[in-house]
Amino acid sequence: MLPKVAIGAAAILLLIPVMIGHSGGAVVDALFGSSSNTTIDCTKPIADIPPEYCLLYLTAAPHCPGLDWTVLAAIGKVETDHGRLKAPGVTEGENYAGAGGPMQFLAPTFNAVISAHRIPSGGANPPSRYNPHDAIHAATFLLCDEGVRRGDLRAAIFAYNHADWYVDKVLDQAAEYAEAAATSIGTGDCDTIQAPNATTLAAINYACGQRGLPYVWGGNGPDGGHAGFDCSGLTTAAYASAGVSLPRTAQTQFNAGPRVPAGQPLLPGDLVFYGTPDKIHHVGLYLGDGKMINAPDFGQPVQIDNHRYTGDDYAGATRPTASIV
Repeated sequence: MLPKVAIGAAAILLLIPVMIGHSGGAVVDALFGSSSNTTIDCTKPIADIPPEYCLLYLTAAPHCPGLDWTVLAAIGKVETDHGRLKAPGVTEGENYAGAGGPMQFLAPTFNAVISAHRIPSGGANPPSRYNPHDAIHAATFLLCDEGVRRGDLRAAIFAYNHADWYVDKVLDQAAEYAEAAATSIGTGDCDTIQAPNATTLAAINYACGQRGLPYVWGGNGPDGGHAGFDCSGLTTAAYASAGVSLPRTAQTQFNAGPRVPAGQPLLPGDLVFYGTPDKIHHVGLYLGDGKMINAPDFGQPVQIDNHRYTGDDYAGATRPTASIV
């Protein structure tokens, strides 16, 4: 826990709540910030965090209400690159200052933490600062005692390493991990829906429930008195189910925005459009993993398709909000 390099000004830690439907595999429910629930799938790459460390950060953070898992991950990254740093004191021994293990604890500090807090089972017996499970949980308790419990995250990180540059660097890294976690969501599968908020979750869930209904020109679906949907009828009804009013046609939905900047990753719930900016002819609802749900054309039911394909005329995407009318 010693300074390594200087860093610039601190970034604001952006905490983006993630609401997720059914999922399986190595998935852990954890606190994301002080009040929002999230489910992160550690089997999917999140920036450069090894899956086994991802799980440890996620399972340790809830032991300190108000501590975001990304802060633990950022400390693990800054200290030893999640245990991958090839240097003395990472897997054994100590560095020049006496720190050891993936979270770089001094032996007296680690011993003080484990004497005050019971480390959950799953690590070494007795707990060891070289064991990732034990070290990450000990870091959680230390941060909680030193500031998180009273709502002072910056003081907690400063106590971990007494340097303002270190606090800035950890907060910058945590913000990067929060953004990466948000943009990595989305399975492209209606059976394991992932979405960045409750509104888009509801919209996707509605659209997925319409799979198999026929394409009907001007169709607004069963709730609108029709057997099926056209493309913009589906997106209109999906967002209406979530309390968001969209213009009725693909062109007017594209015009309403707000646009997703070119080059920015798409999020589940984004609307993806085809044509030219002044002549949009199709719209779908993005699911993640390069997939969209849409009402394609006559003779094709509501279904999941690739959102990019050879010869497409993709025109861009929008990210509907509750302010759209």
